[in-house]
Amino acid sequence: MKLYYVYILECSDGMLYTGITNDLTRRFDEHQRGLDKTSFTYKRRPLQLIFHQEFNDVTQAIYFEKKIKCWSAEKKKALAKEDFDMLQILSECRNFTNSKYKPTIKEVSTALDQTE
Repeated sequence: MKLYYVYILECSDGMLYTGITNDLTRRFDEHQRGLDKTSFTYKRRPLQLIFHQEFNDVTQAIYFEKKIKCWSAEKKKALAKEDFDMLQILSECRNFTNSKYKPTIKEVSTALDQTE
């Protein structure tokens, strides 16, 4: 059975790189040795592998990689630390337009009254 890995590398400058491979040891070594001068990680070595997840299905691995590539660095670090409480907090919409965070007319009115 072939295995696939989604991984996150932390670069020497603190940047994070997310990738997918079918041979984690080989791929990490390629990044670390800097075989590709055009690679994101080339000028950011040395690197540290901070997370990897194993998959049996390449489609699931690709889906997961694409999903976490869009995440913030804080969210990726929470995943790497297995801090699932923080991961959930960072996953919640904190946009002012979200109804969970949108103030009611009464709250706005009260706040305006207090400034007078």
